[in-house]
Amino acid sequence: MVRVQANRGAGKGQALQALQDGRLTLRGKGRSLAGKEQKLTRIILPPRIVLTLCLTVLLACAPRGVMTLAPEAGAVGTISPIFVGTTRAVENGSFGAGRSESVRFARFDISIPPQRKLGEINWPSRMGKPDPKRHFLTTAAQVYPSAPTFRRDLAADLAAHNGEAVIFVHGYNNNFSEGLYRVAQFAHDLDLPGTVVHYAWPSAAEPLGYVYDRDSAIFARDGLESLMEEVAAAGATKILLVAHSMGAALTMESLRQAAIRGNSRALPNLSGVILISPDIDVDVFRAQAHAIGNLPQPFVIFGSDRDRILRISAGLTGQAVRLGSLPDVSRVADLQVTFLDVGQFSTGAGHFTVGDSAALILLLERIGEVEGAFEKDRALRVGLVPGVVMTVQNATQIVLSPVAKVSTGLGK
Repeated sequence: MVRVQANRGAGKGQALQALQDGRLTLRGKGRSLAGKEQKLTRIILPPRIVLTLCLTVLLACAPRGVMTLAPEAGAVGTISPIFVGTTRAVENGSFGAGRSESVRFARFDISIPPQRKLGEINWPSRMGKPDPKRHFLTTAAQVYPSAPTFRRDLAADLAAHNGEAVIFVHGYNNNFSEGLYRVAQFAHDLDLPGTVVHYAWPSAAEPLGYVYDRDSAIFARDGLESLMEEVAAAGATKILLVAHSMGAALTMESLRQAAIRGNSRALPNLSGVILISPDIDVDVFRAQAHAIGNLPQPFVIFGSDRDRILRISAGLTGQAVRLGSLPDVSRVADLQVTFLDVGQFSTGAGHFTVGDSAALILLLERIGEVEGAFEKDRALRVGLVPGVVMTVQNATQIVLSPVAKVSTGLGK
């Protein structure tokens, strides 16, 4: 038996820090050929193995989300209809981790329970009975036989929302249900006015599936471009792209290739791009941005140098930082982007702070005010929403801090 040990009495956070710092000791007990118990010697692991263990520590503890169909939940929760385009292959009757060369389309109606905190997703226990008052549940599911039937239903929903659509792209280590429910939570908590569309790409949904997910993100870029075309063809006049983590890399690749191809169906209706904790090499992002040309506006990046997942990702790729963990945004200051530093709100792994913080969820509702804040006063702190203070540091970086923390600092 072998166990990972940092320091005696260390908690999970301390153990993780020990892993990241390379202070890893493996201790255990074994038996000699004579049958006597003896201590094993210390083992020094290669850095890549240590980083992989870090990912496992951070991501492997939480139970995986599983979709539960409960039509009766529609009488209790608030229904959030989600249109879906996916390049996940069908496995055992549902969309799995395998790759499909063709895009399939679907719609799921998700019940948002009334008894929960903002930014929270509660999954029913696999052994217990689902509770519509507390759990996210699916009330209806439809897989469309063809793209035209998908466009027909999508067009009706777009007409009811003034032609506005939001396309969400999930990140690394997500199964189909997890990505779908996160989109439903986001759309509900933000009270989005437009039609909600989810692009589900074939993530392995495994903490150790990082390389598979990187390859899948490249594989899936054509599918996202096709989905953008379908949404535009259905009548969308304004399309906002929101992408998280590795999904941001996929999104940038899709925008890049659409620009190179001169795709007149996918690009003209883009009304903005939001990248949340983007897992992208900074030099690659710059090349992508230059290939795209005029970036859709607003173009907003939510990031934090406290993001533990991106810190590990940077180590795995041999870089100091990723785009979403830039401590200094001077490397992208010449681009038409706005970087919102949410490190002050970071908890846990800090990889989806925007989705977990109620104040930052509210911030997204008023994202259009960010650019106006620059024009009004580039040197002052600006109150953006209750509970949040925006500090303009330079042309493209804004640091967000809780009001209470800033007030405490000013009083010292």
